[in-house]
Amino acid sequence: MSTPGPADLTEGYRRCADVTRRYGTTYWWGARLLPTTSRRHVHAVYTLARLADDIVDDAGPRPGPGTAAELDAFEARFHDAVDTGSSSDPVMAAIGHSVRACDIPREAFDRFFGAMRADLTQRTYETWDDLLGYMDGSAAVIGEMMLPVLEPRREARAPARALGLAFQLTNFLRDVDEDLDRGRVYVPQEDLRRFGADPWARAATPEWRALMAFEIQRNRALYREADAGIPLLPPASRRCVATARVLYARILERIEAADHDVFAGRVRVPTSRKLGLAGRMVLSRDPMRLVRRDRAALVTDGAV
Repeated sequence: MSTPGPADLTEGYRRCADVTRRYGTTYWWGARLLPTTSRRHVHAVYTLARLADDIVDDAGPRPGPGTAAELDAFEARFHDAVDTGSSSDPVMAAIGHSVRACDIPREAFDRFFGAMRADLTQRTYETWDDLLGYMDGSAAVIGEMMLPVLEPRREARAPARALGLAFQLTNFLRDVDEDLDRGRVYVPQEDLRRFGADPWARAATPEWRALMAFEIQRNRALYREADAGIPLLPPASRRCVATARVLYARILERIEAADHDVFAGRVRVPTSRKLGLAGRMVLSRDPMRLVRRDRAALVTDGAV
């Protein structure tokens, strides 16, 4: 297999950018504040995670052996691209190039693919700690993968993991209805029992609203934990992560504005607000000032 040339990598990174723009708009807007080289590495990491996740999600509520085989083949192509520095698929060539160029630890990808396999058989999680075990490989590890791209100081690892967890918990709360269609519930069963809430009823009952308020406060605590890592980043990376962090946290505000009804339709942050925030981040001398002023991640009294 020949080593991909500049044209192959250019096409691969272009496709990765397209995937990120279509499906990961928060990552897209944050990455726009990075230098071109770093930006394309963010797109590549996001695209790997997205494509693997799509294999699992597209299988529906009862994935069979064929889905596991497809995921195994995808992982094998990824490792081959990293090992050889080449791939006949431009997208995989770009992903492999980014992993090699940034020296992202391979162990992180082992944990990630392990979490993807868990989705083939695991439908619920009994406790918050159980869910965190899954999220280590599906979310916290994404923060770890981004560290070599964003080049922070060494002590940023724990906040990066917290930000990955915060992003995914926000996704879980927003996407309850979609996940039910796949046969999965990413809210701890002990929490559902505590509040007497039933996601399968697909109704924003008083019990459901109380549950969501509790989980949103838990989510906001993760965002605040992650904020400690933003000042440890270089200026461009700081603006990128601060933008993504604020935009993701605002999804929680949108859920609250919908009275916690995540069954009526997918809540979204309008593109105009994303563009406005990106512009303010570019002009701001202190991106953390905008983060500190962000009410979307404010933890109130009684938080977890």
